[in-house]
Amino acid sequence: MDLTIFLLAVFDGVAYAALVFIVALGLTLIFGVMRILNVAHGSLYAIGAYVTVSLVAWAVAAGAAPVLAFPLMIVSAILVGVALGGPIEWLLLRRIYDKPEVLQLLVTFAVFMILEDVQRLVWGTQPYFQSTALMTLGNVTVFGVTYTVYQLILLPLIALVLLIGMRVFLRHTVVGKLILATTEDREAAQSIGIDADKVFLLTFVLGAVLAGLGGALASPTTSILPGMGADMIVLSFAVVATAGLGQIEGAALTALMLGLGRSFAVYLWPEVSVLVPYVIMIVVLSFRPQGLFSTPAARKI
Repeated sequence: MDLTIFLLAVFDGVAYAALVFIVALGLTLIFGVMRILNVAHGSLYAIGAYVTVSLVAWAVAAGAAPVLAFPLMIVSAILVGVALGGPIEWLLLRRIYDKPEVLQLLVTFAVFMILEDVQRLVWGTQPYFQSTALMTLGNVTVFGVTYTVYQLILLPLIALVLLIGMRVFLRHTVVGKLILATTEDREAAQSIGIDADKVFLLTFVLGAVLAGLGGALASPTTSILPGMGADMIVLSFAVVATAGLGQIEGAALTALMLGLGRSFAVYLWPEVSVLVPYVIMIVVLSFRPQGLFSTPAARKI
């Protein structure tokens, strides 16, 4: 492998890992607080991409400046979180928190299937592509390799800001401390006056916003088509499971490891590139069933 291919593999891997981490961050936040594996997270990611493409295409057609594509990504993510995440938690999940985990998983899977059909009804089955944000930032040359600024700098920077911002939010803000208190012991938190229902609603909306943001940020780099949410949710689950459920910093390092592994496989052995992240997950879980960054917990009987 020459230096050019090596650098391309590293750049591809870092950009891909940034997107996967943003989606996995929402997933691990929801599980860490609510103990629910939200399969519908993949559909929220896909809808975030669809909404972004639609809004940016409308704005560009109306003569708006291309740089408007960036705030529209944030608008799309918030729309997904508020318009879909809020009702899902309030109308469905709130009623099954005390039910078996299998039922919770089936309910989120049903929501995923419904939202997949909604995507086909609203946007059809033809792929969409909108590269306005990608073209606006242009390219940069590093060690003779030309790469897009959007993927090489912006995506990793946003992922890093979200990682640090989430840690600061949870540990140094009142709302974050309420979330952590509810995570540790919901009954004890309620006994001291914390409204656990509002904490859960806020957490789920925040996680849905992160899923939508992941889709919005992915939209300039890939074709938007039905099924993209399923691919991302499976990979996000692999990241969360490999890192350990509820491990935010671990999810960042694991996403980077899986992203680089997949990227190098694309250049060296493309036939197995799709399998590489899952092979890494299986190997890790074979030796550390609790994940790379989790510690075994005592089981209550």
